[in-house]
Amino acid sequence: MKVRVVGAGIVGLACALRLREAGHEVSLVAADRPENTTSAVAAALWYPYRALPEQAVTRWAARTYDVLTGMVDRPGTGVKLRTGRELFRLPTGDPWWAGAVPALKRVPPAGLPPGHADGLEFPAPVVDMRVHLAWLFDRVHALGVDITWGRVQHLADAAADVDAVVNCTGLGARELVHDLTLTPVRGQVVIVEQTGLDGWTLDQSDPRQLTYVVPRTDTIVLGGTAEESDEDRAVRPATASAILRRCSALVPQVAGARILGHRVGLRPARPTVRLEAEEHAGRGVVVHCYGHGGAGVTLSYGCADDVVRLVSERASSGR
Repeated sequence: MKVRVVGAGIVGLACALRLREAGHEVSLVAADRPENTTSAVAAALWYPYRALPEQAVTRWAARTYDVLTGMVDRPGTGVKLRTGRELFRLPTGDPWWAGAVPALKRVPPAGLPPGHADGLEFPAPVVDMRVHLAWLFDRVHALGVDITWGRVQHLADAAADVDAVVNCTGLGARELVHDLTLTPVRGQVVIVEQTGLDGWTLDQSDPRQLTYVVPRTDTIVLGGTAEESDEDRAVRPATASAILRRCSALVPQVAGARILGHRVGLRPARPTVRLEAEEHAGRGVVVHCYGHGGAGVTLSYGCADDVVRLVSERASSGR
């Protein structure tokens, strides 16, 4: 089956990879190169953030967890398994997605920093997106996926010479398929030098001013923000200063770390992830896979498996 994927973020590339591995003839078209997508800005800590529905997200997240942990020992993938803690100001129960992780335990009271009443500890994949996106792009290209750069204005244009189109345009789906349920959620982060930190830390007590410290091999990502309907991609110095203060207070090991850069991205939030197939006259089959909120990396490979299933079902039925 001839399939065209639209979008070259983590979800689009994962879908192209899995479709090609399943034996389909795959092409990809995107307005932005992988390094210029929202995926490239992500701290890329595996965590089901701002993504629903619960049952499907838990399944997609569990599958992606398995795929990413299987890459930990593969050179060039940029994936590490790191144990970290999510901290809470009030006592809390287990998260609804707890079944997606193999190990989840409580932080003992003596291990909680001042001002926190509870905490969870678990191992999670952390992905250096600069490395992983390049690896994924090279893998897709090596498998013979034809890649072109350019903005798709209408799905009919993308469907002109293929049997199916996979829409992985993220926030771009607002214009491409007129989905007004999509909401941009602005995220700003600070990149600092690695100070010998191994574990990640997360505190979502303030849902607009998140605090997270996510170490990579050579850098540490400090965040962040979650500003709804804010599409300003410019770095705000005051926001960066606030991020540095919060992260340094929570994880003193990053205080004074040399700043290497600042990044801003727009998360494609939606009431629920849209992953479904539609039949369109003149466009054949369109599989939509977007609206992953702040969990694009976390759900990517699990969602890609469902995309392959939907496309293959159409192929086997002759539609």
